Amino acid sequence: MTDNYSTLAAISPLLLLLIGLSITVMIDPYIRREHRRVMLIIAALLVTLVAQNVLDFWVEQDSTQRVARTILGIYGYSVRPAVLVLFLYLFGTKRRIWPFWALVGVNALIYSTALFSGVSFFIDETNHFLRGPLGYSCHVVSGILLFCLLWITIRAFRKIKRAEMWIPLLNALLIIACVLMDSVFATNLRYPVTFLTVGIVISTVFYYIWLHLQFVRAHERDLMAAQRIQIMMTQIQPHFLFNALNTIRALYAKDPPMGDRILEDFSTYLRQNLETLNRTELIPIKKELEHTRLYAEIEALRFPNIRMEYRIEDDAFSIPALTIQPLVENAIRHGVRSRKDGSVIVSTAREAGGHRITIEDNGTGFDPTEERSDGETHIGIQNVKARIEQTCGGTMVLRSEIGKGTGVTLFIPDASEKGKERKL
Repeated sequence: MTDNYSTLAAISPLLLLLIGLSITVMIDPYIRREHRRVMLIIAALLVTLVAQNVLDFWVEQDSTQRVARTILGIYGYSVRPAVLVLFLYLFGTKRRIWPFWALVGVNALIYSTALFSGVSFFIDETNHFLRGPLGYSCHVVSGILLFCLLWITIRAFRKIKRAEMWIPLLNALLIIACVLMDSVFATNLRYPVTFLTVGIVISTVFYYIWLHLQFVRAHERDLMAAQRIQIMMTQIQPHFLFNALNTIRALYAKDPPMGDRILEDFSTYLRQNLETLNRTELIPIKKELEHTRLYAEIEALRFPNIRMEYRIEDDAFSIPALTIQPLVENAIRHGVRSRKDGSVIVSTAREAGGHRITIEDNGTGFDPTEERSDGETHIGIQNVKARIEQTCGGTMVLRSEIGKGTGVTLFIPDASEKGKERKL
């Protein structure tokens, strides 16, 4: 009866922790569905490890349960490394995780030999556990996996405060300390749950809390980026509409029938593209070029000295909405509008790792390091630069020379190349 009470007292806190962890994971709004599933699997495996410890503690007292102790030992040594591998799924390493599962499989095979050999461990006639020549395979494999988990954790969250990195490090040290405590006290104490199992459960709870903080921080960053993009969109759209309507108004003063036709075309375009303009996600470049052509054609009616040229060699990719049009608008308004023979060239080309977009003009040019006299400092260009960086990992290079013109080069990486540095 005393043993039953001691067992209950030992496992109750652990089971309550795991139940609380499972409930928290299920209602956590910041964790992804696949991550939630992994965490629940980890919690379930830890419950089975606690049960394995308790069953082993009970059958140890009955010398006729040697086979049962062997099977329980195989299960415990096989599952512990698997728990560490499951944590790696939280860092997007699903495609490169097979070597770790191979280690887990080899470890399980080694301990499975306990059914017919003592190479890993065996239970003697008195029902005592004896370790074989490969009896520390679980420790070695778990150590490798623990090191890999720490390295991937630090790599994934290397930009956070250094003080926060102590949490996963202390978890690893706690597990190592529990292994040492089991080794020291195994022959002197009988306890229903090993120090290692206690350490793994506690570390899992703390590790999840730490991950939750990172997920919340990432969510806040994404939210702030989306808000910045939306603010930029609200700045750009009224600017474009104002200039287009002013152009049509000026056209009505010269040629009302032409004004009617252009207004009808413009209304049709707005009706078809309103949804696209209000989205912050990427759109096909063909739609953006259509948007740009409409603006340029309307401007050309007011300024017949402007010539637009399109050299489109690559149109099989997507970009943020209102990327090219503001740059063309900037080239017309601040560059070629005052030229006798103004020219704006829009070109696209496929390059290694992505797509290049160039907008060049033969306008008045400017000094990129100086602010405009009206204090705007080329807001449209800076908005485009910020949006392509935030939405698709793109880059922008601006070149301008007073009296000769301006060139803007955008590079939009392929999806597989996002995040990699690119110099234009």
